[in-house]
This record gives sequence, C-alpha cells and structure tokens, in this order.
Amino acid sequence: MKGLCIAVSSGQSFLQVLGLLLIFIAVLAATYFVTRWIAGFEKSRSFNCNLRVVETLRITTNKYVQIVKAGNKYLVLGIGKDEINLLGELDKDEVDESMGQPSVMFDKESFAQILDKLKSKMPEKQDDEKNEKF
Repeated sequence: MKGLCIAVSSGQSFLQVLGLLLIFIAVLAATYFVTRWIAGFEKSRSFNCNLRVVETLRITTNKYVQIVKAGNKYLVLGIGKDEINLLGELDKDEVDESMGQPSVMFDKESFAQILDKLKSKMPEKQDDEKNEKF
C-alpha cells in the first residue's frame, strides 16, 4: 500500500510541475505578443509626426547637438541635462540627409588581413633563441 501512495504522490508532483511549466510558457507568450503589439502601435504613431532627428553629435556625456527636421525647417538644437537651446536654423540644401552613411569611405579589410599586417610588423624570433630558453 505504501508503494501506491508514493506513486500517486510522484504523479501529482509531475502534474504540478507540468502545470507550472505550461503557465510559465503562457506568460512568456503573452508577454511576447503584447510587446510586439505595443511596438507596432508606437511605430505607426511615430510615422504620423512631423518631427524627425536627422543627426546627433555627442559633445560630452550629457550634452548633444542635434539637427531636427520640424515640418520643412531644419533646427540645430543644443541639448543638455536640463535644457534645450535653439542654436540656429539650416536651409534644406545645407543638410545632407544620407541617414547614417559615413561621409568618408574606409577600406574594409578582413580580420585576417589586419592580423597579417600586425604579424609582419612584429620582429621574428629565431629558433636558436627559443631552444635556449627551454
């Protein structure tokens, strides 16, 4: 009779763990779908506005200069920790809106090429020196 009680007890434990696992998966799924829904809502709302940050330049840890497009105007703003100042306005032809494209193109070298360059700059050790140390 004791063996039967243990089997029922372990069966109940297994069902409890399985139930908790299903609840955990349901909470994760709900969180995922609610987050995606909120992101889609915010994304659709941001496309309807007339404000857009064109470029940001970090001056110090909490001070920035930003170019903001407000309607048809481009504003240069100085942004600090507790204040925002209008530094000036730019004409449309003064602003390059390439959005993240670097103004200077760099050579794109692979890691192996860079490593080979570093190896060639390092002085080579002779085999005699290696044998003398060991």
